[in-house]
Amino acid sequence: MKSSRFRVAALAAALLAVTQVHPALAAPGDPGEPRYSAGASSLDDPYFPDQGNGGYDVQDYDVTFAYDPATKIMNATTVITALATQDMDQFNLDFQGPEITSLKVGKHPADFTRSGQELVVTPRPKVKSGQTFTVTVSYEGTPPVITDPDGSIEGWVPTDDGVFVPGEPQGAPSWMPVNDSPADKATFTFRATVPEGITVVGNGRLLSQTTEDAKTTFVWRSAEPMATYLATVTLGNFVVTESTTPSGIPVYTAVDPRLVTQSATAVARIPDILEYFSTIFGPYPFNQAGAIIDRAPNVGYALESQTKPIFSSAPSVSTMAHELAHQWYGDSVTLSKWSDIWLNEGFATYATWLWTEHSGGATAQATFNSSSNYGRAATSSFWQILLADPGPEDMFSNIPYNRGAMTLHALRGKIGDTAFFKLIKDWAADHQYGNATTADFIKAAEKISGQNLTSFFDVWLFQKGKPTTW
Repeated sequence: MKSSRFRVAALAAALLAVTQVHPALAAPGDPGEPRYSAGASSLDDPYFPDQGNGGYDVQDYDVTFAYDPATKIMNATTVITALATQDMDQFNLDFQGPEITSLKVGKHPADFTRSGQELVVTPRPKVKSGQTFTVTVSYEGTPPVITDPDGSIEGWVPTDDGVFVPGEPQGAPSWMPVNDSPADKATFTFRATVPEGITVVGNGRLLSQTTEDAKTTFVWRSAEPMATYLATVTLGNFVVTESTTPSGIPVYTAVDPRLVTQSATAVARIPDILEYFSTIFGPYPFNQAGAIIDRAPNVGYALESQTKPIFSSAPSVSTMAHELAHQWYGDSVTLSKWSDIWLNEGFATYATWLWTEHSGGATAQATFNSSSNYGRAATSSFWQILLADPGPEDMFSNIPYNRGAMTLHALRGKIGDTAFFKLIKDWAADHQYGNATTADFIKAAEKISGQNLTSFFDVWLFQKGKPTTW
């Protein structure tokens, strides 16, 4: 009897062991391993740690708004279409804009909270990996102006006749909910209604312009992928001109009436600049070109907003060339993290050197040697900041611009013209509508040149001090 009870007990224990599941081996959704989790609330950019979110990839933004410059009140609805990359019971958006009046995920109202620029959404039902879903956010109020670490302003900046809207590096969330990472590009549609007489200029092409009951609605569509910081819907009183380049690129320019005369020379050179850059960088990457020249004295800079650079005052020809060069380098090929800003600004600055030489001015070599560049004394503070990591306060100083351009010119001398111009053209083509890093560029330069360029890039990008040998 004793042995029988043992066999019964042993059999029961074995059956229990078979029916129990070890927590480490639990299937998704079992108590030991929850299937759903929150998408990351940050993409850990070292300069802007609150910027960007994980768990999904935005495919499209559709922004509809009405705005009256007299009241400065925006009434808006943004519809975000995204692809889930994980099972999510919560996700974040970046948004510092007006009060939210409703929020839905799909057809269902969703709970949400706000803290700083984080808009935390709890969808019901939950979102499954691989699912395409929409987030519809309605909001009303006055969008804020954003101040950057270097003291400059951006976002929704009121002017005396409208709004100037630059977004780099963190202005987009002031007026629309976004995944504000340069690495998450998407297509955009803007549907803007304003008082009759006001013009709205956005990225891409103007699909329609209709006026009814003393209000005009503009619909702009950016069909090629765009980083959020490059979005704009600048509005005000503008003189609009439409034309095409010799190769057929549509050009849409909007100029504040007070700046038409001062801007005429720069505007007239847009087709020539685009044609020249197309010969050395490859075909213009977008279906529209142009410029927005506004009077925004509190801003004090220009920005390469995709397809239509925006200028806060009348630009020079060289400034126009700089911002148009960004359409290849910065807009089509975009950095992945902000410490790589030299890839944007160094390329655009060097392009300006090339344009100056092409149009009869100083050679690129002479500009390299000038007192603003390599001619600076070795003791100058200009050489005491790492080009590959200038920091948020200096990311728009002359370090990434001038030293970035010098790095490219020095590289040209190192590997020769044939390899260099093939490199920059291939760089634009291979990463078109995507993102790239400094490491990617070094790899491409070594592959095309057939040289080990470790020492070269070390002295130009990763060391302080004036390079003397490379």
